[in-house]
Amino acid sequence: MSGSGGGVGGGAGGSPNSTEWRFNQTLRNVQGMLKGRSFPGKVLLTRRSEPLSPPDYSPRFESEHDEDERKESSQEGEGQAPGNSFDNASAKKSNLLSTSSSNSLPDAQGLVSGARATDSARIDKFAKELSRPAVILDKLRELSWSGVPPYMRPNVWRLLLGYAPPNKDRREGVLTRKRLEYVECVSQYYDIPDSERSDEEITMLRQIAVDCPRTVPDVTFFQNPQIQKSLERILYTWAIRHPASGYVQGINDLVTPFLVVFLSEHLEGNMDSWSIDNLSAQDISNIEADCYWCLSKFLDGMQDHYTFAQPGIQRLVFRLKELVRRIDEPVSKHIEEQGLEFLQFAFRWFNCLLIREIPFHLVTRLWDTYLAEGDYLPDFLVYISASFLLTWSDKLQKLDFQEMVMFLQHLPTRTWAHHELEMVLSRAYMWHTMFKSSPSHLAS
Repeated sequence: MSGSGGGVGGGAGGSPNSTEWRFNQTLRNVQGMLKGRSFPGKVLLTRRSEPLSPPDYSPRFESEHDEDERKESSQEGEGQAPGNSFDNASAKKSNLLSTSSSNSLPDAQGLVSGARATDSARIDKFAKELSRPAVILDKLRELSWSGVPPYMRPNVWRLLLGYAPPNKDRREGVLTRKRLEYVECVSQYYDIPDSERSDEEITMLRQIAVDCPRTVPDVTFFQNPQIQKSLERILYTWAIRHPASGYVQGINDLVTPFLVVFLSEHLEGNMDSWSIDNLSAQDISNIEADCYWCLSKFLDGMQDHYTFAQPGIQRLVFRLKELVRRIDEPVSKHIEEQGLEFLQFAFRWFNCLLIREIPFHLVTRLWDTYLAEGDYLPDFLVYISASFLLTWSDKLQKLDFQEMVMFLQHLPTRTWAHHELEMVLSRAYMWHTMFKSSPSHLAS
């Protein structure tokens, strides 16, 4: 692949035939098109003080799209497997562009609730999909990409991960069986004396016991000893059952979104007011089991992220570096000139899937998109991380090596609300759409 001056496919850097020239032109076109318009993630790229321009797409398309959905619904039966066709998933996400209505930016209450996840029309669509005798997973993914209504998350996440079957008649029986299986695993692997463990298993259990209190330290709820004990049981049981990777620091963070979502089925109000004392032993066991199985399903597609030397993460870091070089060459060049390696900051991003980089109240919304991506999440993570990094493009170019290290370790996201997260996801979607058909553009 040529340097930054030329594109793939021939032509000089400024030629209309150059891929890079077309990328820049498309980027400008999309930025202009998006001003005051909806985008995947349901965010408007306009400031509150600016008047919103009405959408110029025909409302007829919406009715045609709905009619197509009805036709598809009548033809589909059991529902698809969790791993979809890439083109089909991409096409369905593209439909979000065409069918989104133009809305004003969410107010403070809307930001807390989460973009359009609580929009009554979207809730009706979720309710319709979930009420089917057999859920059509492609349609559920399409809806979930832009956010899931909080009270529907537990059921939706179980379905998206393939833990709960699409067929409604089988669902309760499967969940009961899997929850009992988890109890048996805990009894077999965790509830035993250290004398029956190997030295490696004792060392691993001690490391997990050390890491659990460090998990999401700024959220008081996770400092509850009972919650930490549940986290310990889930992590140790998972590690014993997955010897290829065992326990790796960072996996403890990945359990937390599942814990919060499945606890929300039993505890009302804000997480700060939750009390674990209100739960029965059976409730806690079921919540742990759901977390365990969902974590297992989630990590099935990225096992080499947590095996020795974590080669999967190293590949993603390399791809992120290449993508940033193509999207924002000045930032890429400045980072390189200062001697900062992407591995020094991006490894943690991929290891913990950005959980440590954003306020915890935004994590479940981010994971709606993660789970909707399904088997293609590792690929999309590169684009999310590029979008996240380039949020501070101008700032980074003014910093030297030490300042960049400190800045990237303590990013100013503490005051972020849903709007900022939706912007990150929208840019990631845009760049992914541009590059996915020309992977050689990112090859070195």
